[in-house]
Amino acid sequence: MSKVKYYYDPDTLSYHKIKVKKEDKFKNILFGFLGVLILMFAGYIGFSQIFESSKEKALKREVVNLKLNYGLIEKKMYQIEDVLVGVQQRDNAIYRTYFEVNPIPTEQRKAGFGGVNRYEALEGFENSAMIIEASKNLDILSKQLYIQSKSLDEIVKLAKDKDKFLQSIPAIQPIKKEDLLRMASGYGWRIDPFTKSRKRHKGMDFSAIVGTPVYATGNGKVVRADRRVSGYGKHIEIDHGFGYKTLYAHLSKYNVSRGQRVKRGDIIGYVGMTGRTAGHHLHYEIHKNKKAINPINFYYGNLTPEEFKEMQRIASQEGQSED
Repeated sequence: MSKVKYYYDPDTLSYHKIKVKKEDKFKNILFGFLGVLILMFAGYIGFSQIFESSKEKALKREVVNLKLNYGLIEKKMYQIEDVLVGVQQRDNAIYRTYFEVNPIPTEQRKAGFGGVNRYEALEGFENSAMIIEASKNLDILSKQLYIQSKSLDEIVKLAKDKDKFLQSIPAIQPIKKEDLLRMASGYGWRIDPFTKSRKRHKGMDFSAIVGTPVYATGNGKVVRADRRVSGYGKHIEIDHGFGYKTLYAHLSKYNVSRGQRVKRGDIIGYVGMTGRTAGHHLHYEIHKNKKAINPINFYYGNLTPEEFKEMQRIASQEGQSED
């Protein structure tokens, strides 16, 4: 039973029973219930701060573990970046220099991303700054790897072209050293054997007996094998690509035909004395971009330094040419 409460009335000098209204009772009960809830909630907060649940402990351990792994991943990214920087430096300083192409500017390699905020979706979390920084570093690293990958693709193509170039340009004597009687005449001003006047000699003359094999000096395609050019007699012209062509004149016969592809060292014909010539020999020319150039600079494939020096000495003498 609830206790009966009284109040003292000074006017009547007596005590009267306190009557509680129903709505006041309801309010008292409600306020009491709310007070209990508040006390319970406050107690739970205090308890949870002192005593963590197993789930909260697991979550905290997971966060610590994630931060630790992030640190390790960040360290690996820096290591990868160091390796990439080394590759970039070799790419610019060695590979691209060797193949005579411009290096990739540092600004292009390390350029960021412009435009809209790429990381807006990562904002608003407890560790947003850490996650955004990692994402930026990963994006920049990925872009640098892509640029380097494209650069290496270009280097591979250049290497293939370089190999083809080295195989194609004239690099050996058109007649073997052991088959050569003498180097009869060099490139430049010489005495014409028929008019006895000075005349520009566009090639070199190799004296050899009739029937001596003549070799292609580089890979290429035979574009002429006829005697339709005055003075050359039976002659062969090979297009080596890259602006280079070679001409072999005064042949006795052919070993190739027009349109045929040849490799350096293939026998293409034989020494003769057809056309305008004072004796049996091979007249040999090299043209670069339709202009005759001195063949003596293209025998590094089968001459020793001493042999090359001797050939230079003979070729520089302004004697009489053979054609």
